[in-house]
Amino acid sequence: MHRVERPSRPRRRASGLLWALLPVAVTAGLFWYGRAHTPDYTSSLFGRRFADANQLKAQLGTALLGLALVQLLLALWMYGRLPGLPAAPRSVRTGHRLIGLGAFLLSLPIAYHCLTAYGVQVTDSRIALHSFAGCFLYGAFVAKVVVVRHPRLPGWALPTAGGALTALIALLWYSAALWQLNGYDVPGL
Repeated sequence: MHRVERPSRPRRRASGLLWALLPVAVTAGLFWYGRAHTPDYTSSLFGRRFADANQLKAQLGTALLGLALVQLLLALWMYGRLPGLPAAPRSVRTGHRLIGLGAFLLSLPIAYHCLTAYGVQVTDSRIALHSFAGCFLYGAFVAKVVVVRHPRLPGWALPTAGGALTALIALLWYSAALWQLNGYDVPGL
């Protein structure tokens, strides 16, 4: 009979620290690239440029926010936090994962255009807020994946990671898509 060796406690701690630093590294890497990269304002999104690309990003961002809200509702249902609904069937969990994948894939062309066309800018409070939130979004996504893959983490870790992801998508939508769709104005920014 072969005995399976468990990693030593210091080795597990080091591994845990590396997993915890991965979201930070993703966020910092995006920020660094966005600051070091020379913006290309002529960059296109699906063949659209300038105001047309921004309008398309606003529409895609609105769809992304809609998917994030559906994700939130499905997560609340899966964890029994929606009063009056029976326990969520297995299909809800599958739907949650598929919609999450769809939201992630939908976010990529938006982020790519933002990063290549504008980079990370800190000249204006709205743009700085949007730039920082965009960098943190992908760090939060990595954090959520890490939390899902490591079930020994505390019970509050998954709803915190998922909530942060949803909040960042809402903040990105508020600071750019709503601003674009509302005639370049949003309350508070």
